[in-house]
Amino acid sequence: MKALTKLTILALALVTALPALAQGPMPFPPGLAKQLAARASNYTEVTLDKNMLHFASQFMKDKHKDHGKVQVSNLLHNLKAIYVRTYEFKQPGEYTTADLDRIRSQFRGPEWVPMVQSRSHSKDGLEISDIYQKIVNGESQGMLILNAEPKELDFVYIDGHINPSDLGAIGGNFGVPKLHTRPHADHGNSSSHAGANQ
Repeated sequence: MKALTKLTILALALVTALPALAQGPMPFPPGLAKQLAARASNYTEVTLDKNMLHFASQFMKDKHKDHGKVQVSNLLHNLKAIYVRTYEFKQPGEYTTADLDRIRSQFRGPEWVPMVQSRSHSKDGLEISDIYQKIVNGESQGMLILNAEPKELDFVYIDGHINPSDLGAIGGNFGVPKLHTRPHADHGNSSSHAGANQ
């Protein structure tokens, strides 16, 4: 995730212009977020609450007529918030396994179901992709995406009703990366597990 989309920049500008909009608690450990930001050469932090998502939904519906944008607009109506944190580092080793465990600890409980857990080894080190889905009364009520590369760490938490099939539509919008799972074909040793509960 190298840059924010135009819609994300617009949303961030409105958050600054409208400080009265309340935002829910961030599920990413705040102390860890500050530590990672201090170590990173570049970082992106996006928090969109329900009010901002509603505005973005209306903006996309009014300004775009193609099916893909309308689909994303409809998805946003079911969401409560989107949180994105991306950290890029100049060299490997700037975050630890303990850091990743602190993030995962925010999403433990019987309602959180692992969908994808992928591990692969590149020349720079271990690459990790985790996707967890929150199931409440048989319905999806949230999703966590955690991608960890030796020199980059991506965290996305989508709060609200979203199905795995929706990820392809929302990816690339609001700082959410286009979804791809590892391992890559050119990486030597790899393992992965995938499952879905809907």
